[in-house]
Amino acid sequence: MDFRLYRRIKFRIVVLTLNIFLIASCASSPEPSLVPVSPSVILSFDTTLTPFQPLTDTNIDPYSILSTPQIEPTYTPYPSYYVPAQGLSGSVQILPPPEVTPLSITNPLTGLIVSDPSTFEHRPFAIKIANSPDYVRPQSGLTLADVVYEYYIEWGDTRFIAVFYSNNPKMVGPVRSGRFFDEHVTRMYHAFLVFKSADPRELNYLKSSDLNDFLVIVGFGGCSPYFTGPYHRDSYNNQFFNSTKWAACAIKKGVDNSPQVINGGFFTEDLPESPLAVTRIFSSYSIYSYNYWEYDPATHKYFRYQEANDMVKGKPEAYAPLSDAQTGLPVTAENVVVLFVPHIYANSYNAHDQVFNIDLLDFGNAYVFRDGVAIPAVWHRAYQDQPILLTTLEGEPIYLRPGRTFYQVMGVNSSYTQSGTDWRFVFQTP
Repeated sequence: MDFRLYRRIKFRIVVLTLNIFLIASCASSPEPSLVPVSPSVILSFDTTLTPFQPLTDTNIDPYSILSTPQIEPTYTPYPSYYVPAQGLSGSVQILPPPEVTPLSITNPLTGLIVSDPSTFEHRPFAIKIANSPDYVRPQSGLTLADVVYEYYIEWGDTRFIAVFYSNNPKMVGPVRSGRFFDEHVTRMYHAFLVFKSADPRELNYLKSSDLNDFLVIVGFGGCSPYFTGPYHRDSYNNQFFNSTKWAACAIKKGVDNSPQVINGGFFTEDLPESPLAVTRIFSSYSIYSYNYWEYDPATHKYFRYQEANDMVKGKPEAYAPLSDAQTGLPVTAENVVVLFVPHIYANSYNAHDQVFNIDLLDFGNAYVFRDGVAIPAVWHRAYQDQPILLTTLEGEPIYLRPGRTFYQVMGVNSSYTQSGTDWRFVFQTP
């Protein structure tokens, strides 16, 4: 059986089983200890393996409500979007607003207007950035990325993969090794994957795929844009990438660095309507890796705080602001999105080493946080060469605030609690 098909079938079986379990538990369980987010839509439960059902009508396949194309690829200032219409049938077209001049161009990854179209005359970079051990912080380049994903790698640690399209930083890193999940991000944004080698299982998989020509590995040779950082640390955590040197290197190597037509998202500065307030968003991956985002209404941004110590030998939870060594700025995001995605082991050997296949295809549960509110959501990705589409539980598109989006990738077995305006997500392995 095709492995991708196996993952999809397994995911659907898990979701169906959990929905049956949740419905049964709601009929017989005492008052729930976890706070459900929207009682009119989301099931109440004592313990949770999924935060809520994917759609209010579980008989509806999300693919049936997605039109093709979902987002018309174009370099006009505001692309024309085709989205699911209310009622989960048909589609509506959102036309460009008349006040935007023809000289403007929109970054499809952030929704921000730029005045120089040559900004996007290249492929994006998807660069792996370390988040452990602790001494790699502050990292370089996170505040210059357009989109960032954080996901669990193994043994309690997480890693970032940051997508750079509108900026070409001179110092990004420290660059670390690749994982299976990176394939999704590379394909979604038509990017070069910049990483420092990988486990043979993952490296051989990437090299044997049609992404091989877009892998930029440390030791690229001849014109390598990698360099050793100015820090006194082990060499494995001291390699950085200079994206300003890549254009000449790409020409010398004969790789395709041509402009890409990238499907974008939906963005607006208009405040969304939601009764669910949020001040802090906690993501706990392990006692070694945990963080929170705190909303600042003055700037409409979420500020990142990273764990200050490992919670071992009785040490309490503690945090410190995360900053960017390249810019000196705090790490912030206009949007924080929590994705619930299947984490699957291909075999017992991979399970023993915690080598995950994180399957960011099909659809799943999510939460969108922007402007101090939370929006229960569903993520959709019907095609591997386009980014995910975020919709409400009813299938309507969710508009992000223009700016950086930071995705926290959680497993479908992960749980959440809400205490006042604090939201806490706890990662669980399969």
